[in-house]
Amino acid sequence: MNTLINDPANEERGLLPYPVIVAATRGDPEAMMTVVQHYESYISSLSMRKLRDERGNFYYGIDMDIRDRLRAKLMRAVLSFNV
Repeated sequence: MNTLINDPANEERGLLPYPVIVAATRGDPEAMMTVVQHYESYISSLSMRKLRDERGNFYYGIDMDIRDRLRAKLMRAVLSFNV
């Protein structure tokens, strides 16, 4: 039997600690940055778009406008979250 699956310490891997969530909902800037950093890779993957450079070549990159909008929406959602 795999002991990593049944280890209680591994059940919370990848989750934000409860005190960080509570502090972020109260407007603590450090806690909010922790939440935003936790979801940064997911936000970046959602922000990927097919872009065109000045020579007309296509490439995939992060649309900074979409990324900033998603970050702002996450912050608004955290501030309106009821613990």
